[in-house]
Amino acid sequence: MLELDIIKLHVRLEPDFSEDDQLLETYSNAARRVIEGRTGRTLYETHDAIPAEGDEHALVIDDDITTAMLLLIGHWYETREAVVIGTITSEVPMAVGALVDHYTHYHFA
Repeated sequence: MLELDIIKLHVRLEPDFSEDDQLLETYSNAARRVIEGRTGRTLYETHDAIPAEGDEHALVIDDDITTAMLLLIGHWYETREAVVIGTITSEVPMAVGALVDHYTHYHFA
């Protein structure tokens, strides 16, 4: 759903590096599903992509949604296993939630 160019920029890969393209596409699709699940809404790339009959739960991807997806993709790209041994980690406060949780208000209104 997101262009590979912006994903590669976010994860600091050269644009012509294609070895991980399929992996990044998989992460992009998973990030879309996470955002859709968290908001209860269906993501569309543009207003024109919304079906003619409408979708009351439509959410067009904007900068907030793009950023949230990139944060998820970047995290999954850098941390490819469920457990990391020998490190101390902490969650970046309000990262993805701060970007997408306000969209759930429209779903339940």
